[in-house]
Amino acid sequence: MDWYGKMRLSDFVCFKAIIPELKAKDRDGAIAELVTALDKAGGLGNDNSQDIIKAVIRREKEASTGMGKGVALPHVKHAAVKDVTAAVGRSSVGIDFSSLDKQPVYSVILLISPVDNPDRHLQAMESIFKHLQRDRFRKFLRQSATAEEIEDLFKEADEDSSL
Repeated sequence: MDWYGKMRLSDFVCFKAIIPELKAKDRDGAIAELVTALDKAGGLGNDNSQDIIKAVIRREKEASTGMGKGVALPHVKHAAVKDVTAAVGRSSVGIDFSSLDKQPVYSVILLISPVDNPDRHLQAMESIFKHLQRDRFRKFLRQSATAEEIEDLFKEADEDSSL
């Protein structure tokens, strides 16, 4: 948290779960890839990845998290996680997330939150939305070719409110 109580991206984004080029070509595959990356990075507790993948996909079927402008923010609250955690994936070819603007998604931020802490979930969502609404941030995220570039972008965005 920074000095005025807002959650920063680096407070919850798992930098070990960044996928600079998603192999998946569809929504469910991208979700599974990102959940698996979080699991491998130790962000999900013991052996819960299949259950979490199903929960995120079920949530997506209720309402798409494709926000438009090439970004999607799949998210779910799940009893398996103890704290808010996020994975980031990039696709250079684009993935159909049934976005509001019918355009493909190139940047996916997957957010998993504990069931019993809705405030932290909302703070994390607010932080992600704030950055994804900025054209420069979306453009730089889409152009980042490595996990290091994505991590640097997120850390820079925490420090520079114009990014």
